[in-house]
Amino acid sequence: MSSTATVRRTPVQTAALVVGVVFLLVGIAGFIPGLTTNFDSLTFAGHHSGALLMGVFAVSVVHNLVHLAFGFAALALARSTRGAALYLVGGGLIYLVLWFYGLLIDHNSAANFVPVNDADNWLHLVLALGMIGLAFGLGGRTLRETR
Repeated sequence: MSSTATVRRTPVQTAALVVGVVFLLVGIAGFIPGLTTNFDSLTFAGHHSGALLMGVFAVSVVHNLVHLAFGFAALALARSTRGAALYLVGGGLIYLVLWFYGLLIDHNSAANFVPVNDADNWLHLVLALGMIGLAFGLGGRTLRETR
């Protein structure tokens, strides 16, 4: 007779895992020619990278590694309800900062080291609002608890 344990995740843990898996897939996709157009112009960092994920979003090796890091962080933090909620809030705040950063810098300057373009900027805003919304919508009670 075998016994199988059922892992019960809270909705905020599931949301963090889904967000994390998407980040992992996007990070991997950024290294795949075809999914990333102009792959031959992919640079380590900087605004000179002409590579575009799905032909739209500016990427570089650093940009792809950041996506992978966000994905792995989700896998680690989503092990607990509090960790999942904090991942979503923290990640959302980071993406909000990236959105502002992308709006303020000259995209053709050395300040655009990630790199980002207009499509990235607006995606960063959507990610920020979505991640923070998921955190408070699904894990608000957890976030209000103090330890």
